[in-house]
Amino acid sequence: MTEHDTSPDTTLLSDDLLSRIRERAAGYDRDNRFFTEDFAELADEGYLRALVPTEFGGLGLSLQQTARLQARLAGAAPATALAVNMHLVWTGIAKTLRDRGDDSLEFVLREAGQGEVFAFGLSEAGNDLVLFGSTTEARPESDGSYRFHGRKIFTSLSPAWTRLGTMGLDSTSDDAPKIVYGFIERTGGGFEIREDWDTLGMRATQSNTTVLDGARASADRVVRRLDPGPNPDPLVFAIFANFEILLAAVYTGIGSRALDLAVEAAHRRTSLKNDGRSYANDPDIRWRVAEAAIEQDALLPQLDALAGDVDTLADHGRLWFPKLVGLKVRATETARRVVDQAIRVSGGSTFFAGNELGRLYRDVLAGIFHPSDAESAHNTVANAWLGPIED
Repeated sequence: MTEHDTSPDTTLLSDDLLSRIRERAAGYDRDNRFFTEDFAELADEGYLRALVPTEFGGLGLSLQQTARLQARLAGAAPATALAVNMHLVWTGIAKTLRDRGDDSLEFVLREAGQGEVFAFGLSEAGNDLVLFGSTTEARPESDGSYRFHGRKIFTSLSPAWTRLGTMGLDSTSDDAPKIVYGFIERTGGGFEIREDWDTLGMRATQSNTTVLDGARASADRVVRRLDPGPNPDPLVFAIFANFEILLAAVYTGIGSRALDLAVEAAHRRTSLKNDGRSYANDPDIRWRVAEAAIEQDALLPQLDALAGDVDTLADHGRLWFPKLVGLKVRATETARRVVDQAIRVSGGSTFFAGNELGRLYRDVLAGIFHPSDAESAHNTVANAWLGPIED
């Protein structure tokens, strides 16, 4: 298999493995616990090394291939796929930069190839600037290292990460202010993980709050010092590209599974008013399934195309960010609508605890909270097409 082969690699996610993962998903959700068994099996299969080049001990897969795999995994267990996403995003960022001649995050690929687990520690409550500002303090040390002080939310993989990529604002250096990106190690301390992940859905991700209280990124793990605000630095593009594409993959997988469940329900359920025939013969049910299929069918080609463009270094210029945020919004909103249609087709059984579609209904709601949200995405697209609002 070449790095840009478009065929999905089902050897990594066999039907047997996916079956075990699907069977465990309800229990993780019910007990609100981390997907420990899933994580161990995926790690043993080498799944966490999917985007790591073969020379570093990885599988050398492309972003396009990995996005396809993530959609497949999400169809079995959305929370498992979403949490694994955060590690894959960092390895994808490092690969995207390296493909473009920037080795500043090569250590991510080397360490991931050796079994280290990376988590995403960027999100902050109330920070709608996302990458362009920070409420976390990044305090410089004389040796070039930084210590971070602040509160990060939605830190997926909290029980398992060994490396945390984070950022904060340096407001004291001579050239301040600067947004500082760095990586801390779990063994280095200086942080507290608060077990506060008690949510409506995506419960197995265990995306707990992380309080940084002097967590140190050594000088060789400080990867950027950028001016606040929109920035053309390749790291910003790499973060957006990998985060939005792999996130869209997860929600594409949720929609696909919901559609399959709707089809199964339509054939399984029967109608007394139609002489015991299945609901697959009911015009209204057929319309709902068709509507869901039409919407769902549009996602995978878009996912393939945009991920492939990242892999092949396509140049979309000023339209890159609109394309990325547009894909994210389409995938998450489409998945919500498809799940809703599937529930209407499947009937009242989905309202009972433990029903898979009921769980998907809760899981898919998380899509509206991931960056870029709908408001930010529309602003990005409007600026690209209309220019900024005049003063």
